[in-house]
Amino acid sequence: MSVSLDGYVVGPQDSTDQPMGAGGFRLFNWLDHRFDPGPNGEVVADADATRAVVSGRRTYEHADHWQGDHHDGVPVFVLTHDVPVEPPPGSVRFVTEVHECAAQARAVAGDADVLVMGAGAAQSLLRAGELDELELHVVPVLLGQGRRLFDDLPLGPIELELTRVLDAGYPDPEHRVLHLRYRIRRTRPASGAVS
Repeated sequence: MSVSLDGYVVGPQDSTDQPMGAGGFRLFNWLDHRFDPGPNGEVVADADATRAVVSGRRTYEHADHWQGDHHDGVPVFVLTHDVPVEPPPGSVRFVTEVHECAAQARAVAGDADVLVMGAGAAQSLLRAGELDELELHVVPVLLGQGRRLFDDLPLGPIELELTRVLDAGYPDPEHRVLHLRYRIRRTRPASGAVS
C-alpha cells in the first residue's frame, strides 16, 4: 500500500470522480518506474505474481472496478457490507464476512500470495487476525489530511517484524519511495490457555 509519511493512503475529498483525493496521486509517482530493474520493478513483480485480490468496497468503486480485472484475470474479492443487485464484472465476487473473504481468496490463490487493496479492507483483515504481512510503499510527503491507513485498529499493540527494505533512491525527489515489508507477529496464548 502506498502511504504518505504521515500515514495517509489518499488525500482529502476522495470520491469516484477524484479517487485519490486532493494531492493523493503523489503517492503513486514511484509507479512511473515500475518497469525498471531494481526496487520498484521488484515490488510490482511481486504484486503481479499474486493469484487473488481482496479489496474494500470503497477502493473497488474508486478504482472504477478495475474494469473487472485487477491483473491477469485473478479473482477479486470485494469485502462489503451489502451486495449490489447487479452482477459484478469479470472475476469479481462480493463477500460480506471478513473471515469468509480471506478463506475464499486464500483457497483460490493456493501457494501464491493474496494482494489486499484499500485501507478499509486492510483494517478489517488486521482486526480479524487474517492479515499476514504489510507491504508499505512510504512516500516522502506529508499529505496532512485524507484517509489514514491505520485509523480503525484493535486495541493494544500489534507487533511487526521487518522482513524487507528496498530503497528506490531516485535522484528526482518526486519519485523517491521506501518499500517496507513487515510480517505480523501473532501472539500465542499462554500455556494452558483456552482459545
